[in-house]
Amino acid sequence: MFKNTKAVSGLSVNDLQKAKDFYGKTLGLDITEGSMGIITLHLSGGGEVFVYPKPNHEPATFTVLNFIVDGIEKTVDELIAKGITFEQYEGQLKTNEKGIMRGDGHGPDIAWFKDPAGNILSVIQNG
Repeated sequence: MFKNTKAVSGLSVNDLQKAKDFYGKTLGLDITEGSMGIITLHLSGGGEVFVYPKPNHEPATFTVLNFIVDGIEKTVDELIAKGITFEQYEGQLKTNEKGIMRGDGHGPDIAWFKDPAGNILSVIQNG
């Protein structure tokens, strides 16, 4: 039914201006402003994510957006230099001092961080 239908994802935030600054200026994504207080994030490869304000926003407890990168160390260092704080996890998802979880042959290297609304994002090592 939807095989040839374009689809977009969406996420809510509690402060659209902070989200616009974060996704546009800090992360460097192309953004357009739409009607009804929605911004659209334009992702590489043609994907789009709608970001909409929600007064009673509660951040998801899972990763809502993953960025596939060629160099996770370099990307994490660049984001730290921009003021991003990476999440620190213990146990099965144990991260190192930078916030990177090593896949060690069982999956990709990945590091998690949050947007200003508390939504969890990640960078994942390509390949």
